[in-house]
Amino acid sequence: MVDYHSSNNQASSGGPAVYMDPREQENDWDRDLLLDPAWEKQQRKTFTAWCNSHLRKAGTQIENIEEDFRDGLKLMLLLEVISGERLPKPERGKMRVHKINNVNKALDYIASKGVKLVSIGAEEIVDGNAKMTLGMIWTIILRFAIQDISVEETSAKEGLLLWCQRKTAPYKNVNVQNFHISWKDGLAFNALIHRHRPELIDYDKLRKDDPLTNLNNAFEVAEKYLDIPKMMDAEDIVGTLRPDEKAIMTYVSCFYHAFSGAQKAETAANRICKVLAVNQENEHLMEDYEKLASDLLEWIRRTIPWLENRAPEKTMAEMQQKLEDFRGYRRVHKPPKVQEKCQLEINFNTLQTKLRLSNRPAFMPSEGRMVSDINGSWHNLEGAEKGYEEWMLNEIRRLERLDHLAEKFRQKATIHESWTDGKEAMLTQKDYETASLSEVKALLRKHEAFESDLAAHQDRVEQIAAIAQELNELDYYDSPSVNARCQKICEQWDALGSLTQSRRESLERTEKQLESIDELYLEYAKRAAPFNNWMEGAMEDLQDMFIVHNIEEIQGLITAHEQFKSTLPEANKEREAIQAIQAEVQKIAQYNGIKLSGGNPYTTITPKSIDDKWHKVEQLVPQRDRALQEELAKQQSNDHLRRKFATQANIVGPWIQTKMEEIGRISIEMNGTLEDQLVNLREYEQSIIEYKPNIDQLEGDHQLIQEALIFDNKYTAYTMEHLRVGWEQLLTTIARTINEIENQILTRDAKGISQEQLHEYRTSFNHFDKVRGQHAGSCERAQEGFFLCIITGDAEFARIMGIVDPNNSGAVTFQAFIDFMSRETTDTDTADQVIASFKILAADKNFITAEELRRELPPDQAEYCIARMAPYSGPDAKPGALDYMSFSTALYGESDL
Repeated sequence: MVDYHSSNNQASSGGPAVYMDPREQENDWDRDLLLDPAWEKQQRKTFTAWCNSHLRKAGTQIENIEEDFRDGLKLMLLLEVISGERLPKPERGKMRVHKINNVNKALDYIASKGVKLVSIGAEEIVDGNAKMTLGMIWTIILRFAIQDISVEETSAKEGLLLWCQRKTAPYKNVNVQNFHISWKDGLAFNALIHRHRPELIDYDKLRKDDPLTNLNNAFEVAEKYLDIPKMMDAEDIVGTLRPDEKAIMTYVSCFYHAFSGAQKAETAANRICKVLAVNQENEHLMEDYEKLASDLLEWIRRTIPWLENRAPEKTMAEMQQKLEDFRGYRRVHKPPKVQEKCQLEINFNTLQTKLRLSNRPAFMPSEGRMVSDINGSWHNLEGAEKGYEEWMLNEIRRLERLDHLAEKFRQKATIHESWTDGKEAMLTQKDYETASLSEVKALLRKHEAFESDLAAHQDRVEQIAAIAQELNELDYYDSPSVNARCQKICEQWDALGSLTQSRRESLERTEKQLESIDELYLEYAKRAAPFNNWMEGAMEDLQDMFIVHNIEEIQGLITAHEQFKSTLPEANKEREAIQAIQAEVQKIAQYNGIKLSGGNPYTTITPKSIDDKWHKVEQLVPQRDRALQEELAKQQSNDHLRRKFATQANIVGPWIQTKMEEIGRISIEMNGTLEDQLVNLREYEQSIIEYKPNIDQLEGDHQLIQEALIFDNKYTAYTMEHLRVGWEQLLTTIARTINEIENQILTRDAKGISQEQLHEYRTSFNHFDKVRGQHAGSCERAQEGFFLCIITGDAEFARIMGIVDPNNSGAVTFQAFIDFMSRETTDTDTADQVIASFKILAADKNFITAEELRRELPPDQAEYCIARMAPYSGPDAKPGALDYMSFSTALYGESDL
């Protein structure tokens, strides 16, 4: 509305004051006191025509504006016609005092309508002062023809100017910025008429360089068809550098009032534009959701087969590379997708909130793209991820075990092959056929010693076969060569057994012919063979590879080694005893003058070989000591890694749990304004994000543990997988809580809910679970701000629960509570209202045309409707008719009607 202010300057006569708009005080009435002759001429003609357009309704008119209002009679009549109210009875006398009294009655009536008059008194009107009379008529025009014009929260002159700008915006060569220069070429007048009555004006034939034709065309059409009298001369407007603003405004206001019926159409168009803008934004959000969901599902679809690939590798290096690739996926590729998944849920919640606020049906994503579908696919991804990591670690253990067994097989096979070298040739020789009796007996004893040695090697052959069998069961990649070598050893072993049995039989056939045996050599051979075999076993054990996974296992090996070392003194005594036998042989031979020829006939084990092997054992013992101590240090280092990871994990795990509980408590105990809560939550979120280096440090410690092939940790119950899931859930939960506050702000602003009302809603909602008497059998606060209620009666309470919990899930969200409260007090657009708006634009027809839509709506929204409206097929259908009813219904869903 126009603001009326009283002036500090009072008329010298003490009479009423003339209305003054404060924006025009300095440059309007000061100018009127020295009115330009051309402007005065325009005002006389325009104001006279405007007054006559109203006075003719009372069967009269004026000829001279300053003369015909002097007695006040027609002035009072004019005010009664334009206001529809009765003024005090005029005085019919011809004296000056009667005229002044009548004019004062008119001015008093104008003042009673809230108009402050400045510098105008009844005497000036009675005396025929032209400038004062024109100023008075302009005040009446402002109050009764212009003041009540209102367009989009602007009124009076500004409202009229905005109305002109909106109506003429689609027309070329028209740019209405004021009420003087913008109208000189006449195109703006023609555009106003064409916008409302296009059949009266052929606008495309008008030329900007022919203002006289344009102006006369508009004036004549307005007078003939719109009942708007000609208030100005085209020649005066064109011949004036700056046409009079008041005359233009007065004439243009007649167009506004003539087309006031079209305001309903404009209001309807504005409502439709608002609804379509909401629909377009929602469709854009839906398209964004569908694309983001499709991209995330496609990434999951591509990733799961990679995680489910269980093709084993042949070597440890290849499996280590697979594990490194998996760590890269965890560090680089997955975290952005976690953020995308969280953002997708936030976008979905925001979209559903906007749809509820605009009274639209809930968004139903295309098949397979629901949030639950994405969560299901994500669950499958994490299941495949966990299975893939477990499989890789098991494969690494298997390959490690295979490498150990393969090396052990090669060592034992090499030792055995070295021992069997030449044994077949020895067993197949016929030396006993030409030997003497003593030599034959010696050969027989030697063969017995060999049989003892052969039996001692039986265990090694069985071990070789067992290792080969285990390598086959563990799917060792080089199993064919292992099997071939094992087969060769077994076949050779069987051949040695047969040859040994055959040679023994041959020697026993000649045993009766053999009588002389050197018992000392025989005793030496019998004792040297097992001792030699013990030394070979000891050397093999001292050089045996070992693999352990913890301190206890290496300490067990160290204990066993210490026990072995404790037997060395007894073994040395046995060695000295065996060497004493050989010394006794030499002593007897020397004493009896016997010349020994060669070595001991019963064994190839010489005293030197025994001493050499003994010295070898003595050298291997400290080497074994060093190897065990190095492994002990390694296991101690691994134990340190376990403790380091456990110390940090035992801090991070409870920290994550505490933060999750704090978020649950914060989501219930919200204080302050929503903006304050949002700021606090974002600061809280930032504090959580700043904790990320601790997670990264833990990831680094976990990587060191995996690189060290550590598979257990007795110092903590937390695994890296559990902590990752907890951390991701913590980030998702705080993001969801922030999104809930953002949606509440969106709801508050869209519904026009004040902060105090929202606080009252929150207080009532929090108090809801304390009411356990009249309506609820039991109510418990859940972690995320829900209330679980069992309804026990009360029809009205059941009705409300049916609204806030339509699925009868027993859970009521704060958002549903706000929606219910705001729906009880807030008016929203409905499908019926949109249909009614389209009906106004369609001039009460049951259909609308594309031309009408383009004329009444902005271009983008008009084309939006045309593209989506189905052809109208009713009984009164015409070519090009569009069905706006079904379109409006589709905007809100059938349930709204």
